[in-house]
Amino acid sequence: MRYISELREGGRIQDVYLCKYKQSAVTKNGKNYETVILQDRTGQLDAKIWDPNSEGISEFEALDYIYVAGTVSMFNGSLQASLKQVRKADESEYIPADYLPVTKKNTNAMYRELIGYIESVKNPYLSQLLRAFFVDDKEFLRSFTQHSAAKTVHHSFVGGLLEHTLSVTRLALFLCDSYPAINRDLLITAAILHDVGKTKELSLFPTNEYTDDGQMLGHITIGAEMIHDRASRIAGFPLLLETELKHCILAHHGEYEFGSPKKPALIEALALNLADNTDAKLETMTEVLENAGTTDKWLGFNRFFDSNLRRTD
Repeated sequence: MRYISELREGGRIQDVYLCKYKQSAVTKNGKNYETVILQDRTGQLDAKIWDPNSEGISEFEALDYIYVAGTVSMFNGSLQASLKQVRKADESEYIPADYLPVTKKNTNAMYRELIGYIESVKNPYLSQLLRAFFVDDKEFLRSFTQHSAAKTVHHSFVGGLLEHTLSVTRLALFLCDSYPAINRDLLITAAILHDVGKTKELSLFPTNEYTDDGQMLGHITIGAEMIHDRASRIAGFPLLLETELKHCILAHHGEYEFGSPKKPALIEALALNLADNTDAKLETMTEVLENAGTTDKWLGFNRFFDSNLRRTD
């Protein structure tokens, strides 16, 4: 098959893809059209069906595997397909594993690295807490290693949550070495646990959609609850230590407008916010550059960064 990452402006699209999303809409002139998000393991592609009632368009739904044919163009700095033919694909035409975006890194190697960081935590209560999640709870571990870190913005692929967590932990270690005032065990534990709520906020692929808890509570609140539940099972876990750790989780988005119930009051919470924000934004920029599908230096306006983006010479 021809993967989405291989498509280029001015070319044709003609293969089977997973229909991740489908939505009917109406143009300003009152003409019906459909927006479709196509997905394979290399990424997603926005597509339009401008004439949904034409002979070449058959019935299909979101999460169907569909054969499509059309052209690829550039719109607002990103590739977009205009589909002339669409039909549900036969099971013999596709292999499901080709349609799940997956981390490019080795999951087993990433897990071993994570365990190394957990073993470096000296505080006995924080160490027990981390092991309760990442060693003793096999069901949680399976979910954590298969989850994405976000629905669309960054690390939106199988293994993305583990990859993002490791990147944040590495940045946290750098900050610990640079600023002696930081409590290393507290920050490293917070970095490893900061997004555990994502395992309940988002469903697993291929849907990767918000759950009811995700919509109503969000991963920050869910994560703080998960930490409280685990800590309460550890005999003698200091209440103040639990509060400090939960504060780091509740404040890790830094600002109220970014979804944080609290602003950082501890140096460890501030460091976690900086590490999380750094990795999220740099990974987002990396993915924009990789998925631009053009050799032009200027990539156009990006709403997430509120800026026109350009490749470095």
